[in-house]
Amino acid sequence: MNKIYIVGAGPGAEDLITVRGLKLIQTADLILFADSLVNENLFKEAKDGAEVLKTAGMHLEEMVDIMVKAVREGKKVVRAHTGDPAVYGAIMEQMALLKEEGIDVEIVPGVSSVFASAAAVGAELTIPDLTQTLILTRAEGRTPVPEREKLKSLAEHHCTIAFFLSATLTKKVVRELIDAGWEKETPVAVVYKATWPDEKIVRSTLEHLDEDMRVNGIRKQAMILAGWALDPLIHEKDYRSKLYDKTFTHGYRKGVSES
Repeated sequence: MNKIYIVGAGPGAEDLITVRGLKLIQTADLILFADSLVNENLFKEAKDGAEVLKTAGMHLEEMVDIMVKAVREGKKVVRAHTGDPAVYGAIMEQMALLKEEGIDVEIVPGVSSVFASAAAVGAELTIPDLTQTLILTRAEGRTPVPEREKLKSLAEHHCTIAFFLSATLTKKVVRELIDAGWEKETPVAVVYKATWPDEKIVRSTLEHLDEDMRVNGIRKQAMILAGWALDPLIHEKDYRSKLYDKTFTHGYRKGVSES
């Protein structure tokens, strides 16, 4: 089996992993996981004799060398990533080196922290007649972002924005959004360690975001959701989709005429 499986381990809770991902963990000979982010309890499901390695202290080439060696020994290898590997998963650099070694990769999607966070605060991130677009991004820190993806430019769309990897950069987030014309009263929800036992939710506004995070001691492992879709009173407003409108027809339902 000349293949490595990259598995999305979900946001934290051990039961928020796909059936496919769990089966791979249960049958793997070698599992590598990012121990700073992935719930170690998942690997209680590993089979007897499986080797489970923490990778927070490893560099890229070290991890890849271990995986390549195991595959060439005929072992089934799983690399477990937090959330869904497609978003800030740093998987492409691993796949590039594995490809050089002639080793295939199969990716198994997972539950992203952005959606776990939305669920935690009871939010729908795309509201009819309010916002139909969700931007997933991060504030620019030590790692730059492409020039055309500067936060102010993205914020000019005035849609819902989910910020990964930005808990230490809230002053910058606030400044860029306000410069893009966002109201200081814009609702913001911060979810620290979504679905973990020590999950914490902070409701705030753009104006008070930085201070509220400081008071709550949140400076890592937090998802920041910003926009009017996060309004805690949105349920009192009359935003409705066409999908379930009684006059809206589609292939499975005939519309009801209004008399």
